[in-house]
Amino acid sequence: MFYDSTREAPRLPGTPMSELKPIKSICVYCGSGFGDDPVFAENAAALGRYMAEQGISLVYGGGNVGLMGTVAQATLDNGGYVTGIIPDFLKSREKLLDEVQETIVVPDMHTRKRLMFEKADAFVALPGGIGTLEELVEQMTWAQLGRHTKPILMLSTKSFWKPLLTLFAHMRDQGFIRPGLELNYLVAEKVEDVIPMLQDAARRVGIVENADLIESKF
Repeated sequence: MFYDSTREAPRLPGTPMSELKPIKSICVYCGSGFGDDPVFAENAAALGRYMAEQGISLVYGGGNVGLMGTVAQATLDNGGYVTGIIPDFLKSREKLLDEVQETIVVPDMHTRKRLMFEKADAFVALPGGIGTLEELVEQMTWAQLGRHTKPILMLSTKSFWKPLLTLFAHMRDQGFIRPGLELNYLVAEKVEDVIPMLQDAARRVGIVENADLIESKF
């Protein structure tokens, strides 16, 4: 189901509130370009700064281009920890960021996405292209099918994700997103709301961290 910071979301059955873990790492999906408005890069940099200031590590696609490079560099510049995961065939195209504390080179996209899932407590999608959309929707699908409960958030800078939200509404209206198979996501308009919304969701819902949950995906 859709939820935001003001709505109550279901908590994992049998999980005491004292055992619900705070978010310590966030996987950020975003474009390898900058987009047409400087605010996209400004918000990417702000998110990286906020994460570092709150001791939350960044998991991302490993490159030094576009918004990917911006959020990673901002995290590093403010003392944060960054894990970059990149397929071997993209190393020359997306240019590794040398300062990253942990860089993992993998053989293919499937391995990249699996490791990003395993290393993150939550997911944030900034503006981006078809690759960003694919990564975002895949995590939504896994959550929809009960494979994880990690919070998923779209930062809708300049209403970037509004057309996708409209499509989701259309799918509901046509009966393809239905009770029992609802989507579970957050939407923030302001970058400063991202981490509080994710932490609130993690406290209320709980985070399933068992990597075996997605074993059948691969």
